[in-house]
Amino acid sequence: MTAAGARFARRAFVTALLGLPLASAARAQPATDIWAALRGGGHFALIRHALAPGNNDPPGFRLDDCLTQRILSAEGRAQAVRIGDLFRRNGIAQARVLSSQWCRCTETATLLGLGAVTPQPLLNSFVRDRERGLQQTQALRIWLGQQDLAQPMVLVTHQVVITALSEVFPGSGEIVVMRRLPDGGLSVTGRLDTA
Repeated sequence: MTAAGARFARRAFVTALLGLPLASAARAQPATDIWAALRGGGHFALIRHALAPGNNDPPGFRLDDCLTQRILSAEGRAQAVRIGDLFRRNGIAQARVLSSQWCRCTETATLLGLGAVTPQPLLNSFVRDRERGLQQTQALRIWLGQQDLAQPMVLVTHQVVITALSEVFPGSGEIVVMRRLPDGGLSVTGRLDTA
């Protein structure tokens, strides 16, 4: 199986596991078009937190104690700053920034330097509680349907949340831009690799 085929199989498996409808996938688009869409309204950016070595969090981790969690490496902190610079180079100096409550996400969001960071529990990981994933994803879709997308909105979260919404299995720091459709559905506009 090719690498692309393996990625598709993983996405399909996760989507099926969560029992979610697939989002409309976009064809590959030039980065300039993706940035223009995000600036133009009706879109939002999902960012997987920057590089944080390891997989998942240690047993007994606590949201209120970063020392008990998997956190950004020095390379991850530098990557988060570069992502913020990328937004500014593409005409987005300020955005509404929301983040998962995990420290690796809030630190990524803060280092972007695009504006104040607001915690949003609907962006929290559910990798250890897949049963909660379907309910949380449905609630997140409803919440997204109620948001004003006239200005850029950036959501910093986890792979599992992004995959549940978009079918995309993002790398660390990858940006997935999505469009809210008139019927309330979501469509992937494009992906921006920041590695």
